[in-house]
Amino acid sequence: MKKIFLIITMAIILIGLIFVNYNSKSSKLISDIDQPKLVVAVVVDQMRFDYLNKFKSKYSNNGFNRLVREGFNLNNNHYNYVPTVTGPGHASVSTGSTPKTHGIAGNNWFDKKNQKYIYCTTDLDYDNLGGTAYSAKMSPKNLLVNTFADLNRLENNMKSKTISIAIKDRGSILMGGRNANAAYWFYGKDKGEWVSSKYYMSELPEWVTSFNNSESISRYLTDWNTLYDIDTYNESRVDENTFEKAFKGNLSVSFPYDLDKLKDLNDGYDMLKETPFGNNLTTDFVFSAIENEDLGVDNFTDVLPISYSSTDYIGHNFGVDSKETQDAYIRLDLEIERLLGYLDKNIGKNEYLLFLTADHGALKIPAYLNSIGVESKNVEDKELGVALNNILINEFGSDRLVSKIVNNQIYINDLAVNSLSLNYSQVQQKIINFLNELDFIDGVYTSEEIINGTYEDGYELLIQNGFNIQRSGDIIFKFRENVIKYGDRGTTHGSGYSYDTHVPLIFFGKNIVQGETQVRTKITDIAPTVVKLMGLNEMNTATGDVLDFVIQN
Repeated sequence: MKKIFLIITMAIILIGLIFVNYNSKSSKLISDIDQPKLVVAVVVDQMRFDYLNKFKSKYSNNGFNRLVREGFNLNNNHYNYVPTVTGPGHASVSTGSTPKTHGIAGNNWFDKKNQKYIYCTTDLDYDNLGGTAYSAKMSPKNLLVNTFADLNRLENNMKSKTISIAIKDRGSILMGGRNANAAYWFYGKDKGEWVSSKYYMSELPEWVTSFNNSESISRYLTDWNTLYDIDTYNESRVDENTFEKAFKGNLSVSFPYDLDKLKDLNDGYDMLKETPFGNNLTTDFVFSAIENEDLGVDNFTDVLPISYSSTDYIGHNFGVDSKETQDAYIRLDLEIERLLGYLDKNIGKNEYLLFLTADHGALKIPAYLNSIGVESKNVEDKELGVALNNILINEFGSDRLVSKIVNNQIYINDLAVNSLSLNYSQVQQKIINFLNELDFIDGVYTSEEIINGTYEDGYELLIQNGFNIQRSGDIIFKFRENVIKYGDRGTTHGSGYSYDTHVPLIFFGKNIVQGETQVRTKITDIAPTVVKLMGLNEMNTATGDVLDFVIQN
């Protein structure tokens, strides 16, 4: 009996030792990772993957080309959902999940319960800090899950810092997450200042006020001419054309642009957003943040999300193949060079981790595509919203049956359907029949089909990944390739085609292998990979994969 007791006791001790040893090894795997002092998340708004190579010969050696040369370049990185727009893009980069999970179903969506049109970061519960009474009433409350920056702060007992910066509020707020120390964005109009929300703090820090009070903002509104001789911009189309959207008060769409002269007709300092100099302003503000917030100086890894927003405004106005877009990226390349040089000097080479990606791409301007023999189309409101409304009036006698069309989704007005004692299925089917008859629409789906569907790949999977049960519409449709809904000049994005989904992804810096791959990766792979590089526990809500092959052993 004593022998049996001794054997059992020894077994328990042995199991206990194994358990302790296992846990100590697990802890060691996390704690022994040589964590970066600072994680810099760079998101370029509306950067197609092909811009890396298209303008390569015009880039410096130490901007985009340095990232590709010294970092790990993922050449086949795609968004794995629709709609491919700014809000969901930044939220997916930061959370490692799609709108299905993180809840940012678009830049805007319709709240059927409260019959309200929702902007992704508006929060009237918090007052503004700077700007106007409305401009900064923002917060990340609509983001349903944590970002990698949130996880970092939580696991470091809030001793790490997250300072997020972008011209666009949604770019800054949705990258910073729910536990950021601060998110800053730019308010133009007659002020020209960086603003925030009382969600983060009671008042702007002195260094932000000082930056805003300086006269330096005005100096960014200078003449915009090409950085190099325009005759060398062979990668883009002729400068003067009928495809691009001109600045107000300027009949021409060709260089140069006298920004100081045009600003009063183009919302004052907001005009900075539509020029490369908005990116210069962003970089300068980033440097002030690093210095004044003491980022990357202690034993707790800090996170600095940066979104360069101006390229999106320029891309919308002038298009993929314009001289303006080419010049914007040549100038942005110098901002990347400036950023890397600053980080090398102030944080230390191989002491920081940086990744660069984009929130979406863009379609070439439809009018331009048609001019070179590629069938394309820009859908006008009368072809969709107005025509649908007329059909419903003729059939059911009401113009209130559709509450909203947004993100290629139709929200049926349930209250109107019920109040008129109409059959919901009949209304739904009438809308579907109407959509299916349009030659620029390639597929129509009900919310039930998307929710219950089993899709392993294809466009339907992209719709499913982007569909949030609480926030998405009742009927979803997809445009044919090279079709957008926009104005008569310029272009946009939002589809699941490669021109919108294929974006750069480069990891650079601490613990990153030098190399490249053609393996297809997903935008949702970024956050889980960064979390591992930071030595944190896994993100429970992330749906992407860890890209182990970019990490040094």
